[in-house]
Amino acid sequence: MSLAEHRKAIDQLDEQIVRLLNERTKHVLHIGDIKLKAGEEIYAPHRELAVLQRVCKYNDGPIPDASLRAIYREVMSSALALEKSMVIAYLGPEATFTHQAAIRRFGSSLDYASQKTIADVFTEVSKNRADYGVVPVENSTEGVVTHTLDMFVDSDLKIVAQIVLPIQQCLLSKWRRDQIKKFYVHPQTHAQCRVWLHRNFPHAEVVETSSNARSAELAAKEKHAAAIAGTLAAEKYNLPLLESDIQDSSANATRFLVLGRKCPPPTGRDRTSLMFSIADKVGALHNALAPFRRYKLNMTKIESRPSKRKAWEYFFFVDCDGHAEDRKVAKAIEQLHDHCSYVKVLGSYPNGE
Repeated sequence: MSLAEHRKAIDQLDEQIVRLLNERTKHVLHIGDIKLKAGEEIYAPHRELAVLQRVCKYNDGPIPDASLRAIYREVMSSALALEKSMVIAYLGPEATFTHQAAIRRFGSSLDYASQKTIADVFTEVSKNRADYGVVPVENSTEGVVTHTLDMFVDSDLKIVAQIVLPIQQCLLSKWRRDQIKKFYVHPQTHAQCRVWLHRNFPHAEVVETSSNARSAELAAKEKHAAAIAGTLAAEKYNLPLLESDIQDSSANATRFLVLGRKCPPPTGRDRTSLMFSIADKVGALHNALAPFRRYKLNMTKIESRPSKRKAWEYFFFVDCDGHAEDRKVAKAIEQLHDHCSYVKVLGSYPNGE
């Protein structure tokens, strides 16, 4: 085929794609009307996951699955925006990794509300000023975000989805490498890039900031300054990307939680998060964890936090495979009550992107 023939074929395909996208969206809007009348949540993480898995199953290339998922994420985002005016609260400021994670989950068609603190994200969703919230909960190299765990103690919100975002730290600056004398870096970012920074810029001044976005903002204004941040911050503050993937660990990733009011139904591949407290006596924790072993439930995480209500009293946060409505998980939670003074299911949600 000639160049002109290829272009004509693309034009004809584009016409079909646009028609089919609009036809698909009409079905989505009808489904949205049915959900609203039934009082159901518009956003359905379990259905979203099933759609993404199905379209990748259909994919014979040459489009990579990751690109196809990104395309469909935006298709679903535009449909969500038409179904209902949705607001997503996230730990800000704008252009942070939390913001990037929120866009990755919900697409670019919805409204995003930056919040100053994790507590503010919980409040916005609790008071119905936001439909969902996105907060960080743990980093693969730096561990848990303790404030997020602490917020669940007094909150009725549920975890409805998770986002695992590979963290790609980048060197951003308007100056050449040999001209850089100062770095603006968030403390956690500094910890993730400490070896790289020492090896490449051993004599540079390092100034810690409140966020990666703030680092980029300051570096964009100052002579001979650089920032370590993500690509979203580079775009927002018009900073050239001098080097990418400078984090010390290639497996660096952060897990974020999506906060909502109602858990999605089981998908067959889920995770349940819960918290409990135990009596201060020998064997109490062993007895509390026994039901997970009894029902052969894989515990993927356990963390302890001071209760802040009584000295030397702790809450334990546990993640396990399965949904709270699954028979084995429900039985384990029921028996957990026999050994604990307090048990709370924080949410059950699809265990994957």
